[in-house]
Amino acid sequence: MSNDAPRIDGLTHTIIRPGGDNDVPWIAVRSQRNPDGTESHVWERWVAFSVEPLYLALFARWDPGMIVRRHGHHSPHTLTVLAGELTCDDELCGVGTHLELPYGAAFGPFVAGHAGVELYEVMMGDPRSWSDEPEAMRRILAERRVEQLPDPPIELPAGLDDLRGVFSVGGSG
Repeated sequence: MSNDAPRIDGLTHTIIRPGGDNDVPWIAVRSQRNPDGTESHVWERWVAFSVEPLYLALFARWDPGMIVRRHGHHSPHTLTVLAGELTCDDELCGVGTHLELPYGAAFGPFVAGHAGVELYEVMMGDPRSWSDEPEAMRRILAERRVEQLPDPPIELPAGLDDLRGVFSVGGSG
């Protein structure tokens, strides 16, 4: 039996429970204006955001009809649908669907179903995103008469730059 385990004395696990002492708040990370003038958002709870090593685990709630651009991440990314449904590249993904996005691949655009969608996501490395095919986003926004709004401000740990504006369709980035 090898004694080369990476164990660090004094380091232990973390348990986060909704409503507990260390509960993590929901934050808006994407926004849109719907044809009826209402706003919809992508909401996230970053339950584990580590800088060393870099990774992110989160719960996400997307309001009904929320549209998210085609994108990839600077790391492998997985997500599982917990409630509701969404379409990814026009393919319906309901409860229990697991999507795996290898590093270097892109997926989407996404559209949340009529009741919205709840997800659990993990990015195994740099969670920040990149985007391609902005015309796909422009097309789906126009078809649905939805206006993409500026991304709500977020604070990333350890001085990581927020790259969302660089990739937003019609944005100033």
